[in-house]
Amino acid sequence: MKISANSVLPASRRDIELRTSDGLTLVGELALPVDGPPRACIVCVHPLPTHGGMMDSHVLRKMAWRLPALAGIAVLRFNTRGTSSARGTSEGTFDASDGEGRDLTAAVEWVASQGLPRPWVVGWSFGTDVVLRHARALDIAGVILLSPPLRFTTEAELAAWADVDVPVVALIPERDDYLPPDPARARFSVAPNIELVVVDDAPHLWVGERNVQRVLDEIVGAVSGRAESLPREWDGPMERWSDL
Repeated sequence: MKISANSVLPASRRDIELRTSDGLTLVGELALPVDGPPRACIVCVHPLPTHGGMMDSHVLRKMAWRLPALAGIAVLRFNTRGTSSARGTSEGTFDASDGEGRDLTAAVEWVASQGLPRPWVVGWSFGTDVVLRHARALDIAGVILLSPPLRFTTEAELAAWADVDVPVVALIPERDDYLPPDPARARFSVAPNIELVVVDDAPHLWVGERNVQRVLDEIVGAVSGRAESLPREWDGPMERWSDL
């Protein structure tokens, strides 16, 4: 069967809670492969919650719906402080990427406590600012930035990534509303080790199945260290859930 926007492939899914160093409880979900231990793990940081961003933002939701089955990758999604979704509301209030660094730290430390592989961190839009400002000191395997606006990240914070020993990949949509390719190249020049991948004709929110497929291919390729194209069809059990 063809994999479409609302296709949900098999995974072992469970609700989780994270506890931050400043005493907040955050809600989230972990999706694991059903046929064995994960070969990799991803921690997702969602777009701007004051503009509708949450753990169910469509690209992150589709990562959790597909990657455990298609790529053997565990996917952890959570709501940052003060953010609500169908899963519930995390405690606290929006903190413009400051306190959200504690949220990301809690997620990465929780992954380690569960014996999961050292995680890749995937930030999207606002989530990229949280990652760039706070993930450098964490024990992670790599970073993937989707549509980085560099709204809250200072030049010094970005330049500090120039000496990291983990791979960092930034996917830049050609039609990004906030940081299109040429300005992105200029801003990221302070950290030349960050690989910029320009995606033709893609918008900031990666709307459309073609754009989602490209994002997931790039994520799995970065995690595996080689170019990959995920299957577009699935031969096993598959559900159809609301594509919010």
